[in-house]
Amino acid sequence: MSKKKSLFIRDGINYAAPFVAISALFFLWGLAHGMLDTLDKNFQEMLHLKKWQSSFIQFSLYGAYFCMAIPAGLFMKKYGYKKGVIFGLLLFAAGALLAAATAPLQSFVLFLLCLLVIGAGLTTLETAANPYTTKLGPPETAERRINFSQSFNGLAWVIGPLIALYVYGNQSHVEGEKMMSIVLPFALIGLSVLVVAFIFMRLKLPEITEADENAAHGGGHGASATPGADMEVTDPEDPRYISKKPLWENRHFTLGFIAQACYVAAQTGVFSYLINFVTDHDMHPRFDVKDGPYFLSLGFLLFMIGRISGSALMKYFKPSKLLAFYALAVCVLLPLVASEIGWPSLIALYGVFFFMSIMFPTIFAMAIKGLGSKTKQGAAFLVMAVAGGAIFPPLMGLVADTYGMSAGFFVPIPLFLFILYYAVNGYKIKA
Repeated sequence: MSKKKSLFIRDGINYAAPFVAISALFFLWGLAHGMLDTLDKNFQEMLHLKKWQSSFIQFSLYGAYFCMAIPAGLFMKKYGYKKGVIFGLLLFAAGALLAAATAPLQSFVLFLLCLLVIGAGLTTLETAANPYTTKLGPPETAERRINFSQSFNGLAWVIGPLIALYVYGNQSHVEGEKMMSIVLPFALIGLSVLVVAFIFMRLKLPEITEADENAAHGGGHGASATPGADMEVTDPEDPRYISKKPLWENRHFTLGFIAQACYVAAQTGVFSYLINFVTDHDMHPRFDVKDGPYFLSLGFLLFMIGRISGSALMKYFKPSKLLAFYALAVCVLLPLVASEIGWPSLIALYGVFFFMSIMFPTIFAMAIKGLGSKTKQGAAFLVMAVAGGAIFPPLMGLVADTYGMSAGFFVPIPLFLFILYYAVNGYKIKA
């Protein structure tokens, strides 16, 4: 069987075209995250905010995931994936255009409210796109498929900080003009997303039915081959297995939810404070603030390379074992980052970016395995777990404000240790 077949063909249907269309969405929300993760340091300088205060950018964006994930899941259950994607794009565009329109009012609070709207759109997109990619092919390659899609997310994260260079390079410290530099980039993003929404309105995408979900995550070899009592798959190790338990009684899903919350919390903290790390006056080497986005873009480049190579490695190694190795590597590297030993600390931080790369999509794919018709509901909760990114950056920022930026990088270690446990044992489906 060819690589293309093993990834995109299920029950004789080739899902490569819809896979490409959905993967484009990963690029869009990666662009938003990459740009917004860059703005923390900019707002600290521009509005004289402390690290924990500027982290409310992430609090607003990721807080929307907590509020919107369940409504997005219910919307998808009633109207399907395609309408969910269009709704998410419209919310995303509205938030970006509102941010551009209200920037002349020079209100950080208003900007945070606009981020809530953007976050609601991104939540809806992720609730649709993440589980959708896992179903556009056989269940055995679901982890490879979602990692490949998420590579487009990584590419956008590389570009996002470079767009933010416009904000850094055009900031004004004149009262009444400090936030004007965000108008153009947010207006362009909003208009671009509107165009993409229109394109998706015209696209024909296959709708994944409940029978298809059973086929994609167990329960037979196709929509027409749902097993009866005589064909029922009872071995949890079999990729066709479907759990009959209520959602939260599935141990691998519940622990996956916790692991996902831990991951996004830790990831957001690391992403948000890289620029602080390389520009902090106590750090060595120390770089100029205006060059900060370049350093973040380099980190995201390594992140993208990690996802692409990780997707390829999953052809030869079990996703759970690869996830365990990567989580262990991060736990080893973070103390080096926090040790303030110059270039080795900075290189170790870039290593963290690389090894974090596969965690979100791999945890997501492992957590929804075997859920069958409960997949949409499970996916909504896993996207809701992204709200961990709202809580953690202020905590990490408070530690950094109190003990120094390097000390802040000790804080995510327990979260990655839980991910290591999930990769070793927690992911296993119990009958």
